[in-house]
Amino acid sequence: MIKLMDKWRITNHLLKHSSKLLFDRRLSANSHNSVFRSALECSESLVKRGFGNASTIRYRCFGSEATKFERNAAFSTLNSEDVSYFKELLGEKSVIQDEDVLLAANEDWMRKYRGSSKLLLQPRTTNEVSQILKYCNSRLLAVVPQGGNTGLVGGSVPVFDEVIINMGSMNNLITFDKGSGVLVCEAGCILENLVSFVDDHGFIMPLDLGAKGSCQIGGNVSTNAGGLRLVRYGSLHGNILGLEAVLANGDVIDMLGTLRKDNTGYDLKHLFIGSEGSLGIVTKVSIHTPPKLSSVNLAFLACKDYFSCQKLLREAKRKLGEILSAFEFLDNQSMDLVLTYLEGVRNPFSSSMHNFYVLIETTGSEESYDREKLEAFLLSSMEGGLISDGVIAQDINQASSFWRIREGIAEALMKAGAVYKYDLSLPVEKMYDLVEKMRQRLGETAKVIGYGHLGDGNLHLNISAPRYDDMIFAQIEPYVYEWTSEHRGSISAEHGLGLMKANKIFYSKSPKTVQLMSSIKKLLDPNGILNPYKVLPHSLSSH
Repeated sequence: MIKLMDKWRITNHLLKHSSKLLFDRRLSANSHNSVFRSALECSESLVKRGFGNASTIRYRCFGSEATKFERNAAFSTLNSEDVSYFKELLGEKSVIQDEDVLLAANEDWMRKYRGSSKLLLQPRTTNEVSQILKYCNSRLLAVVPQGGNTGLVGGSVPVFDEVIINMGSMNNLITFDKGSGVLVCEAGCILENLVSFVDDHGFIMPLDLGAKGSCQIGGNVSTNAGGLRLVRYGSLHGNILGLEAVLANGDVIDMLGTLRKDNTGYDLKHLFIGSEGSLGIVTKVSIHTPPKLSSVNLAFLACKDYFSCQKLLREAKRKLGEILSAFEFLDNQSMDLVLTYLEGVRNPFSSSMHNFYVLIETTGSEESYDREKLEAFLLSSMEGGLISDGVIAQDINQASSFWRIREGIAEALMKAGAVYKYDLSLPVEKMYDLVEKMRQRLGETAKVIGYGHLGDGNLHLNISAPRYDDMIFAQIEPYVYEWTSEHRGSISAEHGLGLMKANKIFYSKSPKTVQLMSSIKKLLDPNGILNPYKVLPHSLSSH
């Protein structure tokens, strides 16, 4: 036993979990320059070719694809009277017209999507959100709700001149019940602040993201964000007990319940979870937070092939059971990318490179029991040939370095050049087939990277190239969506549809389902002012 343990470099030290284990994936402006230049050059070339008036027709380069979006002619244009109304309602300081602030708010964090809004509002109360929407609805002024602006599909920035309603000033913790673990807070609370708050009281947030230092809970709820803990605690549909939302006409819908059980009528909060601000603006949320457990272990493992990763997952679910809290995977292309482009990142296995890597986290309450259970699982997996090598984090610094590898892939991709990103749900046994298919299609023209949340069947497929290229793009789309649809997958696992995938929804949803979604949208937002051009196909969402 000791010999095997030595070979495995498994120590007797248990990892103590911390809210600092994960890293903020928001990148510095410098890391986006090459990608931003590519998109900007594409946009400029279209203008030079005489493609329409920029104020009414916009061409977006999502990858290399130029997509035409026409501004809804029914929407009004902001005027000085509108600005005066908002200043009287909110005060001068909460009505932002500064060009530098607007430049940042008009652009997503990847610098892939850019709007041209001339006004940003910062409400401090639900009543102010209500008055803003009531006025905008009467004036037919389109709006875009915005939280931390960390999305990846263009859902939180304007397409044209929509008024930006930034929720960051609504950041109050309202109540926390130490008996039930139910937290009630405003939508503008930054996720990391909530993580720290509940941690101080002996609880944890059921949601943990790489962007937690910037993202806001209202945006998390509105996009039904997934993250690393979904395999243990499930999605926000199960953890959000209630919410408050403001409809397009200013009506405040109070669904801010704190009960685990409430079966009185339709559970309408689920309409707003994942609707990306297209049905209403979430202003308050009620979240169930589980008790924090004292024993946390993190193992970084190497596997020879994807089949071994699959089998390891099945065995982990059987043998680790109740203590399994995360199961992530990445391929050797992902590892190579991180080691090449991120400073300070080290290979846990010295210079040895393997085909696949898996991170397994366990969380429990009995240190000795959890340690013995994990060690027994790893030893049996090694003896069974499922694992080629592995190491358990000896302390919090090593744990952070392990998570840095997994969470740093997105940053490394941005530094490598142009990147085509796809967030897909697929049956676990089929997930990596798509990665291999794309490598066959693209050959040496681009690198295909596969990683993600294996524990819940979520593949992050990324195609990295020196620059955006029409020939590369033609090999990617619509093939990626068609393949995903053929295998009964989802084209959006956790990032949402936003602007990027609004017209692709039929690959995952039937026409009648989408038509019903459109009917709900028209019922709750008949003028279509809430986050227009997003989520639903433009043929159905235009008014």
